[in-house]
Amino acid sequence: MTIRYLGSAYSGWQVQLNAPTVQQTLQDAVEKLFGVRENVVGCSRTDSGVHANMYCCNIRTDSELPCDVVVRALNAHLPEDIAVLSCNEVDFDFHARYDCAGKEYIYIIHNSSVRDPFLINRCWNFNKHIDADFLNSQAQAFCGEHDFKAFCSAGSSVQSTVRNVEYFKVERSGDNVIMSVKANGFLYNMVRIMVGTLTDITLGRIQPDTIPDIIYSFDRARAGITAPPQGLYLNRVFYSGAEKDGK
Repeated sequence: MTIRYLGSAYSGWQVQLNAPTVQQTLQDAVEKLFGVRENVVGCSRTDSGVHANMYCCNIRTDSELPCDVVVRALNAHLPEDIAVLSCNEVDFDFHARYDCAGKEYIYIIHNSSVRDPFLINRCWNFNKHIDADFLNSQAQAFCGEHDFKAFCSAGSSVQSTVRNVEYFKVERSGDNVIMSVKANGFLYNMVRIMVGTLTDITLGRIQPDTIPDIIYSFDRARAGITAPPQGLYLNRVFYSGAEKDGK
């Protein structure tokens, strides 16, 4: 299934004991539809307050309901901030997370001295003017295969911190600065630390042209702040070298 959600009301994707999550809410809807509590396997562990324009997940079920019926029925059981976009049958051994070939995230910064009420909990309000072209040139240092240990928050249990970043773009659209990054995988808070590093360059807390040095230091303390979660969106998910378009 391909879904979309606004993460403001949820403590991330993964089920937690004492907080609402997207996975739990989706599993509740699946249970109402199929009569059994099926495990919903997600493609990523998004954090509290993070959104998804496109998120892929899978379930294994004995139900013979057609996919178009599953989409309509699940949407009838889901709150307005979560929507199922599509449903397709896949091989039994398909795994939404482990079969994922890559992801694209976007981060939205509302770069204005005046907040936009329509973007509350959907962006990071940042007052100091951002030179998007300059930060775009700085962000190119992230591209390629590197050990991104310096851009990983404590608490991660991954075996390797090496990731391959295909592109990192910084573009302005009116008062919004949009950062887009695609990689074969991401570490815990990696995108938010990348964004925080670029904004710290804008603020003068980090010197320009030092991102390569930060990467090779493997030192989290050298990188920038962790940008707030509400500006982050999982934007696209890729499988087997092709985008799963959600249609």
